[in-house]
Amino acid sequence: MNSAQFNICIICEGYEEFDYLTKLKEKRVFQDQYLLKLINAKGITKIFTRYIEKYQSSSHNLVLIFCDTDKEKQEAFWNLLDNINSFHDANVANDIVIFSRPCTMQIFLSHFAKVELKKPSKTVNNGIIKELTGIKEYDATDDERNEFMSKIKRGNYEAMKENLKDISKNNSDIPSTNFLTLIENLENPNPSWIDNINRKL
Repeated sequence: MNSAQFNICIICEGYEEFDYLTKLKEKRVFQDQYLLKLINAKGITKIFTRYIEKYQSSSHNLVLIFCDTDKEKQEAFWNLLDNINSFHDANVANDIVIFSRPCTMQIFLSHFAKVELKKPSKTVNNGIIKELTGIKEYDATDDERNEFMSKIKRGNYEAMKENLKDISKNNSDIPSTNFLTLIENLENPNPSWIDNINRKL
């Protein structure tokens, strides 16, 4: 049995991503050897600066990013990928950036049903959010986020994985996400995946 522990920093785009990973941590669905440090960047344009800061501090075994593709135009998301690749002088952004398109709500709602969101707009998606969670006119306020996250359980965590298994991992597709890659890694008792990523940097 491997008793080593690994410090993994995940820089979250905003409150929803931060709250969601915090909830999964609380549910202890990942291997205990992975010590997750979550940081709320409070905006996609602030992620890269936080990434450089944490990466250069050398205080973590790995630094990852969790974000959506930032609205329909996506310039900020593509800029983030380009900046990551330029910083490391290698094509590594797809190994570091955990994304969901059109938004991370695609992942959240997958705890309750197999959904395929087409737009990031909360107004557009409010109907299905209400249908699946009972939350009316969701706008990601503190209370609404807390209510939503209270519905994330160990049981529907397994449902989420099943509902996402056939979704595209190509960030040009709508919907798409590589979130299951993160899940599979954090559930894996063999930490070699950390070295595999770091060797590319």
